[in-house]
Amino acid sequence: MTTGKTKNTITECVSKLQSDCGYEVKEKALQTLISITKASPQNRNLVQQNNEAIPTILSLLESSPTLEKLSLSTLFNLSLNPNLKSTLADMATIQHLNTIILSRGSLESARLAASLICSLAMLDKNKAVFGVANTIQVLLMAVSGSKGHVTHHLLSSLAELVQFHGNCTLAVRASAIDVLLRLVENKECEDLSGTALVILGLLARFDEGIKALINTPCIVSKMVHVLKERCMMSEGATEILIRVIDESEDCLIEAMGLPDLMFVLAEVSVRGLTRAREKASILLKKLEANESYEEGNLAFLKWCGDGGEDDERDLSYMIVFFVDSNGI
Repeated sequence: MTTGKTKNTITECVSKLQSDCGYEVKEKALQTLISITKASPQNRNLVQQNNEAIPTILSLLESSPTLEKLSLSTLFNLSLNPNLKSTLADMATIQHLNTIILSRGSLESARLAASLICSLAMLDKNKAVFGVANTIQVLLMAVSGSKGHVTHHLLSSLAELVQFHGNCTLAVRASAIDVLLRLVENKECEDLSGTALVILGLLARFDEGIKALINTPCIVSKMVHVLKERCMMSEGATEILIRVIDESEDCLIEAMGLPDLMFVLAEVSVRGLTRAREKASILLKKLEANESYEEGNLAFLKWCGDGGEDDERDLSYMIVFFVDSNGI
């Protein structure tokens, strides 16, 4: 389709959306716009160049459930162009997306709204706007009560937004740590638990986040349990352990009181994925540097190889030594 023909098609669709035509005509017009904007950045810009197109599509967010979903799909396609993200992230639109997420209506609309938020939040200057619009609190409320595939999209949006310091503060004040830890401890959804752990790691980069984690009862024990039970989440759990132990003497003391921590870390440092091995080795060396460890524990810690075949072969012998020396 030539540029001129595409412009004409867009104009026709917008005209139909503004008219008093029935829902079926408007649905077909939106479906045409979705098709036009799905894979073509140029066509998305052509839609934006029609001054009435985006306001008209936005107005349909308050229409029937079907038109709402089709409008959200069109807006999501438009948001894929970096130059359109700022235009779409106005306060009124964000407030309406918040409402869709909190409503008990269509799960598909909630999924699309969360996806649109995530896409728009990829533009850094939009992150603060979502914070002002209370989207952080909305996402956390929705995560606490959501089920199924929508939760994944809500968490993705949250992960994008909390990379901005102000939004991290808002998330911590809205009990994000408790909400996310409940997901981490839920064994039924490994992918959701992994995403929740990633967000906890993002929160831990800022003072408010790390303080909230340190003040969480048994945070070290919780992360060690993740290391023991959830091998695919070892990198995130180890990263949080490094941060809380670095920042808190109480967390260090809690770590020293866990008899199986050394074994778990040593196993991850040998058998985990590359980044998990690196982080586990860093934490082992941090603990080795602490003078309060008993001699047997220090001997075990000094075995901290690079994850090669010899290390893996020798792991079983070191485990036997550790178990014998600690009476486990």
